[in-house]
Amino acid sequence: MAHQEILQVETRGRGTQDITRAVNAAVARAGVDTGIAHVFVQHTSCSLTITENADPDVRRDLETILARLAPDGDPAYRHDDEGPDDMAAHARNVLTDTGVTIPVGGGALLLGTWQGLYLWEHRSAPHRRTVVITVLG
Repeated sequence: MAHQEILQVETRGRGTQDITRAVNAAVARAGVDTGIAHVFVQHTSCSLTITENADPDVRRDLETILARLAPDGDPAYRHDDEGPDDMAAHARNVLTDTGVTIPVGGGALLLGTWQGLYLWEHRSAPHRRTVVITVLG
């Protein structure tokens, strides 16, 4: 059995947004007791990550690390069509990931106690992001 939904996420600009509940709701609607959920973001300047859900400092620190690895406005970048954060956002996307696969059990995501699923916006300005949720079971 396969079930697929599209989730639209309005970001606030650079940073993480918890999408765990929205994805769990899609899993529940799928009616799959045991299987997998694949979550994919259809963009090249944001990503998905599973990380700590209790202390927001973890996500802030991850943002700091990525800023050091892919700084905005680096003069070595050639691609800056949409501003100084353009190439940095693409680099951050490549350093992270556009898709995650999570086991489903009991009709819900089998995330650990301290895990959450986040859409990670790498652009400075708010964007509307499309996330594809596919549940197989």
